[in-house]
Amino acid sequence: MTEQQWETLLAVIQGENVEPIPVGLIIDSPWLPNWAGMSMMDYFASETMWLEANLKATRQFPDIMFVPGFWSEFGMCTEPSAFGSRCRWSENEFPWADTVITDIRQIATLEKPNPAIHGLLPLVLKRLQHMQEAIRHEGHEIRFAVARGPMNIASFLMDSTEFMTAIMTDPDDVVALLELTTDFLIDWIALQIETFPSIDGLLVLDDLIGFIGDDDFKRFALPYLKRIYGAFDVRVKCLHNDAAGLITAKYLPDIGVNLFNFSHKHSLTEIRQLTDNQVTMFGNIPPRDVLARGTAEQVRQSVRETLDTAGDTSRLILSAGGGMPPGVTTENIQALLDGR
Repeated sequence: MTEQQWETLLAVIQGENVEPIPVGLIIDSPWLPNWAGMSMMDYFASETMWLEANLKATRQFPDIMFVPGFWSEFGMCTEPSAFGSRCRWSENEFPWADTVITDIRQIATLEKPNPAIHGLLPLVLKRLQHMQEAIRHEGHEIRFAVARGPMNIASFLMDSTEFMTAIMTDPDDVVALLELTTDFLIDWIALQIETFPSIDGLLVLDDLIGFIGDDDFKRFALPYLKRIYGAFDVRVKCLHNDAAGLITAKYLPDIGVNLFNFSHKHSLTEIRQLTDNQVTMFGNIPPRDVLARGTAEQVRQSVRETLDTAGDTSRLILSAGGGMPPGVTTENIQALLDGR
């Protein structure tokens, strides 16, 4: 993210009216490699090709804030790998992290990983260190620490179905696992900030929090998210949850989140009311059905409808209502910009 983009982001979060309305997109491995003309495996395996893909996006669309920007990641394998998850790779399919916990009693035996030495995490940092000069040469800085959330990681370690079942059958064990993943995440985020002093933002991604009810959210999500966001004195605190987000939304001010990327199935009005207009909204164009599968005119129409229903456009960054899906074309991204 450039200095100008960063200042724009801060201004929007502070409630200033910015014209034209800023556009931002969360981009990573599901979309970027194939759009840039390479396989997912090449994108993950080659630092040079990873850099080329990110530079192609920033050069093609200099008016878009890409969040987090130059995201060094290995898909959903990134954090689970530190716990010993076996990662599966294919030439052009998303990587997958195998489960580690096959018996609920194993939770008590898990040790907290060291992000400086375990799994793929040192490689995430090393890639950014190797490419930091090239990133700066393009006028960008590394602005965000990024991590999957505590429930998200726990669901990969156990399997999503087993984890959700355990919330009902073995809640104390689930709490123990979430304590562990939260402690680990605080260490991991702190290491990123220590390694790159330019970081002044935090992006946590966790869709599992959208699959539980209010009581379970207060027990299994709220205290851990508050610990994570409260541990770091950064100016941008972003949460991505493009599953059901209405329960999540009303707790965001308490958690400390000031930028929320949520499902397009929720209106801007709903999220604004639930957050008492204290949180900047990061959406709300349907990712798959409009950005990926729609025509350029349908994208422009969706932008117009979104802005018409928004009314007050302060604390709004126009984006996909969720992450960037595979298959979005250059033409449709341009239509997103042009439709403002």
